[in-house]
Formats: sequence, structure tokens, C-alpha cells
Amino acid sequence: MQYKGKAHKVGEHIDTDAIIPARFLVTTDARALGEKCMEGLEPGWIQRVQPGDIMVAGRNFGCGSSREHAPIAILGAGMSVVIGHSFARIFYRNSFNMGLLLIEVGDDVDKLHDGDTIEVDAASGVVRSSSGVEIKYPPLPPSMAELLQKGGLVPYVKERLGKN
Repeated sequence: MQYKGKAHKVGEHIDTDAIIPARFLVTTDARALGEKCMEGLEPGWIQRVQPGDIMVAGRNFGCGSSREHAPIAILGAGMSVVIGHSFARIFYRNSFNMGLLLIEVGDDVDKLHDGDTIEVDAASGVVRSSSGVEIKYPPLPPSMAELLQKGGLVPYVKERLGKN
């Protein structure tokens, strides 16, 4: 699984209400949620994002409530990857269940800059940036990689049930 896009850095302890404020939770439509992604952090933030771009986050990204809308909003904004220092555990699991790749790189996240072009090779566990940075991280276990390849837990289970 290969990804390439422009880096959009956000800060530390960004909660799910900043990712997608509660007032926008009137739908589960990914595109509609994506249009309001990060609206609780900075109104109009989404205007800078192009499909395929990559979010880069600080510590404890996705803290707060356990709403699945947060990873759906990020996906709906056209981003399939978030590289972060660390993630709230429930957000981490929800993201993979929704089909959003999260990569924890600890303090190495500080080496990535807003606006860099980021390349991710998820199979080998390597992140490269246009500023010459290379970060290695443990590749995903095959089961998690398969979950992402299927688009999340629901498509994965539907396919598995269809085969039986």
C-alpha cells in the first residue's frame, strides 16, 4: 500500500470534536463530513486539502469521544493516512475499522513539515518526505493491512460472510 500527498500538520491533543464538531453529526455521509473536517480547529481548514493529502498530527490525536464520524470525516476529506506522534486508543481502532491508516512515529513526527510531500510505503513501514526525512516504523500486521485493503471492518466482514 503506497500513499503520496502534501502534509497538513495539526497540533497535539486534537479531540474528535475538533476533527468533526457535534453540530455536523447529522449525517454519516463521508463527503458531507469531509467538507467540515477540522472545522472545530480552524474554520475553512479543508479548503487547503486535496484528495490524497496526508494529515500529520502531534500527541494524542483523536482523544475525546469515541465517535466513528471523526475518521469518516478525514476519509471524506480525501485523506487516507494520518501520521502522528500518538493516537487515542479508541480513535486508533475506529480508524482502522473505517479504513483509515494511522501511523505512529513518536517524536519523529517533528521531522515532518507542513507542506512537505510525503510518501508512505505501508508494506515496508517507511515514510519519506520531500525535505529528505526517512522514518521507519513497524509495518502493519497482515490482518490490519487486509482490513484496510478491504476498506474497513464492514466491507471486510461482508466479503468474509459472502465466501461462506
